Amino acid sequence: MNSQLLVLASSSIYRSQLLKRLNLPFETMAPNVDETPLPQESARETSVRLAQIKARAVTDKYPDALIIGSDQVALLDGKQLGKPITHDNAVHQLRSMRGKTTHFYTALTLLNSRTGHMQTEVAENFVTLRDLSDDEIEGYLLQEQPYHCAGSAKSEGLGIALISRMSGDDPNALIGLPLIMLVGMLRRENVRLF
Repeated sequence: MNSQLLVLASSSIYRSQLLKRLNLPFETMAPNVDETPLPQESARETSVRLAQIKARAVTDKYPDALIIGSDQVALLDGKQLGKPITHDNAVHQLRSMRGKTTHFYTALTLLNSRTGHMQTEVAENFVTLRDLSDDEIEGYLLQEQPYHCAGSAKSEGLGIALISRMSGDDPNALIGLPLIMLVGMLRRENVRLF
């Protein structure tokens, strides 16, 4: 059994809460990376690049660890939707998403900083929003304030009321950490949960 320290390269409380479900001890460290998409980069490519960069960003502090990096990018009508950060941006995002299906790419990287072995996979999920009124959008945003969530909604919270349909690889990926993929990666690094 692998006894390396597990590190989550993220400051996201949502990713941390998800990782706690696996009952493994872990540490967290914010990777502090620029999340701006590169010109001509697809949403999938952006998510993969950022997940890998986040994992690599903490290797100096953790040279003998299993480091988890993850990033999520939403794609609607060919345009990447990032974290809205502000209320006005969130209103704009949700208005553009209402009645439509948004494609979410959640990339996951597990980097063994001792060996340099890196695994990366992408979970894909599709979310269709109801045809929401402006008042519903405003009410939701004032109540939940999901300004650090790609797509301006939290499916694990009140945001579920905005959604008419969800499908995809792993419902945990929408929250920010594809646990089904992560368990497979950890098993390949000889980490056992039971």
